[in-house]
Amino acid sequence: MTTTGTSTGALGGLLDGPPAVVAAGVDVFSGALRAQGVSVADVDWRPPGLGDAADLTALALDPRRAAANRTAVERVLAAGSVLVDVRPAREVLGMEGRTLLHSGPPLNWEAASGPMRGALVGACLFEGWASTVEEAEALLASGGVELEPCHHRSAVGPMAGVTSPSMWAWCLEDPVNGGRAYCNLNEGLGKVLRMGAFNQEVLTRLAWMRDVLGPLLARAVRSMAEPLDVKAVLAQMLQMGDEGHNRNRAGSLMTLRELSPALAALDAPSDDVAAALRFIGGNEHFFLNLGMPTAKLAMDAARDVPGSTLVTVMARNGTEFGVQTAGTGDRWFTGPAQTPVGLFLGDYGPEDANPDIGDSAIMETYGVGGFSMAAAPAIVRFVGGTVPDALATTERMYQLTLAENPAMAIPILGFRGAPTGIDVLAVARTGWLPQINTGMAGRVAGTGQVGAGLVQPPRECFEGALAALAQEARAAARVVVR
Repeated sequence: MTTTGTSTGALGGLLDGPPAVVAAGVDVFSGALRAQGVSVADVDWRPPGLGDAADLTALALDPRRAAANRTAVERVLAAGSVLVDVRPAREVLGMEGRTLLHSGPPLNWEAASGPMRGALVGACLFEGWASTVEEAEALLASGGVELEPCHHRSAVGPMAGVTSPSMWAWCLEDPVNGGRAYCNLNEGLGKVLRMGAFNQEVLTRLAWMRDVLGPLLARAVRSMAEPLDVKAVLAQMLQMGDEGHNRNRAGSLMTLRELSPALAALDAPSDDVAAALRFIGGNEHFFLNLGMPTAKLAMDAARDVPGSTLVTVMARNGTEFGVQTAGTGDRWFTGPAQTPVGLFLGDYGPEDANPDIGDSAIMETYGVGGFSMAAAPAIVRFVGGTVPDALATTERMYQLTLAENPAMAIPILGFRGAPTGIDVLAVARTGWLPQINTGMAGRVAGTGQVGAGLVQPPRECFEGALAALAQEARAAARVVVR
């Protein structure tokens, strides 16, 4: 409601004359004013929600929703994550023959973006399925390699997320719900496969990770007296200035601290052990590939809860953005991936950036990453914006979520729990979209990383999820009536 004056006295004349009232929203306010003899101008304005109003109403009135969301949230918050093994992807992900996993919703070669194509080509070269780039491209174009989302095999992969059979994978387990989740090993920053680079430097590093790093980590993890509690590391990171997506410095150092004694105690060539320790210590994103399956475990625990509007997956493949919900199981709701806005490396600029890509938005789905930017105000130096922006982002995400996660406490907010459990209904009501902070891969295959920034899902994802959940609600109501 806004009032304006008619003269130019004190306060700009605001109080010098009778008020003129403009009312927007519920008619009862303007009706009450008119009953008192006040002149009112009505404005036809509604909140900027999304989706169909009838779908929103059906979902809001679904009698299953409150209890279903409580169940889903309880499972998310209760889930744990411990590191139990490191094994070749072919063993734990059932990758027989020529199969490659990728990030985001389902994708074929024709629709793949530059960095996704670069990563797929590099994986074919790494596996020895092709000896030249041209051979790899022809193999992929002919359908000679099966492509499947990481999420379809309880796995996640950052950026392009391409995982091939010979790569080693972290194996994490939820001791509460018994679930397992997997992720390949992090290569570092810059020209790396996950950013679409595939030159000899990339292939040499991948071969060393396959032949040296992976076997050493496997032996070290298996020799530890107690499994690494990855959820506890993630929680502690937020106390130390990380947010768990684009800033993993503290988490990577804590992981190095936990793994170092076991690595040093191995009966292995000292040069190999030293190289492994140097690699981990010099890779600030090393923990990300442990944090992501930790979030995956928690969100998978909430799958298949009829009536729940909680989002269980947000993932991007460089072409499309996809979401899944607890109430609709494995069904994808997609829209065109948006290009992040942020800061660029060297001479790169916005025209060099590919649209959003990666499974790493599972961190925001869990309530960390962009949702916990208030815990890591220094992140703005990497992704752009200001410290007040970081604080405001977290405050806003509380309006879109079903719970606060007490395990993921944010110090600057008085140790308030991170906003956790994106609610499709809340997104539809407000029209606000979840905030993600992310790396940016070069649009052209082979480029590598060009920057980092902020991005949101397309509206279409949530409009599709809203419509499907509303359809489920109507179907459930018909069953009850019968």
